[in-house]
Amino acid sequence: MFVEINPENPQLRLIEPVIKQMKSGAIICYPTDTGYGIGCDLFHPKAIKRLIQLKKRPKKKPFSFMCSDLTHISQYAHVSNSAYRLLKRNLPGAYTFVLPGTKLVPRIMASKQKTVGIRVPDHPICNLLIETLGNPIINTSVQLEEDDSSEGDNFSEALAIEEYLKNRVDIIIDGGRIFPDPSSIIDLTDDYPVVLREGKGDITPFL
Repeated sequence: MFVEINPENPQLRLIEPVIKQMKSGAIICYPTDTGYGIGCDLFHPKAIKRLIQLKKRPKKKPFSFMCSDLTHISQYAHVSNSAYRLLKRNLPGAYTFVLPGTKLVPRIMASKQKTVGIRVPDHPICNLLIETLGNPIINTSVQLEEDDSSEGDNFSEALAIEEYLKNRVDIIIDGGRIFPDPSSIIDLTDDYPVVLREGKGDITPFL
């Protein structure tokens, strides 16, 4: 299934059928502010297992996932006062924040240290997908044969992605051309932020 959606003003009537399939376990390819990604409903175990196989991802290396806003994050991560202030000033944006996970996070999605990687993307299609689904969406790259050190990809157009993925995902959302640039990764598990990777997001506020 290939769906063209307006990246600036996404149509809910086109989003809703995608959400219906996601709730049944569909894996989708979708645009984000850092490139095209692949994901599924955080709370659909069978879809997560399919995604792990698709990505050839070690089970002990969990994916990051996307939330709709800071309030949504607080359901899935423990956010200290200092972390809250940093998140409030810098979200939405091209960041992946490492935070201690709550009990709501499926075990397979937490690291050995019980931390999670969370994004709030600055992209209208992503935002409407998450809000309409009501659950976080897993966030990983389009590339299938990689170490996945970033969630960026080598593709900028959905048509090229469709040819590359063929029948390995259930839905591809065309949100126009996006020049991939991975997110900056910021560890907020301690009192002071630690920049784990510099990417598209400005790291100055965390230095």
